[in-house]
Amino acid sequence: MILTYFTSTFGFRATWNPELIFLTLLIGIAYFSLIGPLRHTFAHSTPVLLRQKWMFALGLLLFYFGMGSPLNVAGHFLFSAHMLQQSLLYLVMPLLLLAGTPGWLLSPLLERKWSRALIRLFSHPIPAILLFNALFSFYHMPVILDMAMNSLAMHNLIHLLLLLTSLLMWTPVIAPLPQIHRLSELQKLAYIFANGVLITPACALIIFSAAPLYETYVNGPTMLCAPFFSAPIDKSMLAVSLEALDDQRLGGIIMKLMQELTYGSVLAYLFTAWYRKERDQPDDQLLPH
Repeated sequence: MILTYFTSTFGFRATWNPELIFLTLLIGIAYFSLIGPLRHTFAHSTPVLLRQKWMFALGLLLFYFGMGSPLNVAGHFLFSAHMLQQSLLYLVMPLLLLAGTPGWLLSPLLERKWSRALIRLFSHPIPAILLFNALFSFYHMPVILDMAMNSLAMHNLIHLLLLLTSLLMWTPVIAPLPQIHRLSELQKLAYIFANGVLITPACALIIFSAAPLYETYVNGPTMLCAPFFSAPIDKSMLAVSLEALDDQRLGGIIMKLMQELTYGSVLAYLFTAWYRKERDQPDDQLLPH
């Protein structure tokens, strides 16, 4: 079994990251405590819908699966696994976490003038969309990715920045805080479309490159980096039968397909919401005298 092979080869800590399991459980306990027994401590709090709870829980599972499961180990040897990890962590997971978070739970963030100003600035559609897509493209420059995959500090810093900017990127679409909702349904449709356009060049460069771009996936990584753990490794620890160029192209395709699926689903939801809103509005006609 592949999971047993991963555990025996790299060890339990490197494969399953118990520290990240603990952190994920802590976040989950805090969330369900704050929306449950401690809800009365928040002004204007309301019961959280069951679907919101499921969305947040699924987002937490994807957080652990992307950062701390054997997928993280495989992502050091296979670029396709790395791109699956990236698409789950920064396209799907933030969307689920935001959708599962009630606005009143985050309202204390707006109590301070400086924090309110920062949130409004960086969650504005233009900075939000540019920051995430620029950082994502920057990370997948060959020299940057090769450095990050072999340095625990840089690995964690880039993942943290991508996590924060991906949350900001989704905020104009599904912000739990009404104070920073700026976009109409039609504007949200355009925003999602623009996101898809901005991420396409990076995917196209990866897919249509005539040669492998990343030294890490040609000669193998030198370090295994997890959020709380790093260890020296060599390529012989995991047999990879897929050619580096084929693996690279598959990774680009996976990222593009996941992006299309995620953005397409959100576009369909937003279009349906816009259509229902327009349909339910009364006709704007002059009444006869």
